[in-house]
Amino acid sequence: MTLIEAKDISKVYRLGDIDVNALSGVSLTIEKGELIAIMGPSGSGKSTFMNILGCLDKPTSGQYLLEGIDVSGLNRDELAGIRNKKIGFVFQGFNLLSRTSALENVELPMLYDGLSPKERRQRAMAALMSMGLKGRENHYPNQLSGGQQQRVAIARALVNGAPIILADEPTGNLDTKTSGEIMQWFVRLNTESKITVIIVTHEPDIAAYSRRIIKFIDGRIISDEK
Repeated sequence: MTLIEAKDISKVYRLGDIDVNALSGVSLTIEKGELIAIMGPSGSGKSTFMNILGCLDKPTSGQYLLEGIDVSGLNRDELAGIRNKKIGFVFQGFNLLSRTSALENVELPMLYDGLSPKERRQRAMAALMSMGLKGRENHYPNQLSGGQQQRVAIARALVNGAPIILADEPTGNLDTKTSGEIMQWFVRLNTESKITVIIVTHEPDIAAYSRRIIKFIDGRIISDEK
């Protein structure tokens, strides 16, 4: 089943008097349940493409279809709804609130859904337990290791039942051993829960955990290998 379809997507940024082509005619299809790495050097367009997939930015031209819906034509509120329900984000810097417990960090995406506090807590606890964090729910980020913080961030990405996880350099702040452990969690989520996982990375050893590697250079896809 086709989950994502990008059709001839271009993105142009205006810097002063100069147009910068961040993406130039990118087309690809992603099926439900894939585990994909997007690679490329700095400035290759991979992060711009990830932002468009995550409904954080719109293409200048072309179409982006998510579950058959043309996302490129939606307004700000509609895009926010898709981000909350369809996409879980994981970032290099974890993006956890420092004065908030692990449990409360995971509850954050549910605050605008009208759920009762009890249901939010139950769902957040279940997400933390699924990431092997039972007993850590009341710890603050500075009481957790880097790997544990990233697992809290993954639990937060999962808590609304999003079918897609977009992870932007998710191991960038972690040592080699912990990076491998985090990637094993992504593989497990993909295999057992059938979540589509798309990872932006510049590290070949991280990309090797995926089943498909897409490489960008100068705003274009230069290879797409399974």
